[in-house]
Amino acid sequence: MFSEFERVALTVDLPDYALQTGDMGMVVHLYPDHKGYEVEFVTVTGELIALVSVYPTQIRSLEQNEIASARRVKSA
Repeated sequence: MFSEFERVALTVDLPDYALQTGDMGMVVHLYPDHKGYEVEFVTVTGELIALVSVYPTQIRSLEQNEIASARRVKSA
């Protein structure tokens, strides 16, 4: 289960949103019984890229031994 405002990473590509496995976002809404989540993906400067509904299997918690990376994306 994930918490509201938890940072998470994608476990799958979401090509409709130009998002890739490993992209980090923040949970901004919990659906009943944690059957799904709304996750917000933004650039490093805070520009919204996508607000996406995902299933629990499509995201994972971040781990202590991970490093962030950067890649360019098209603006929303």
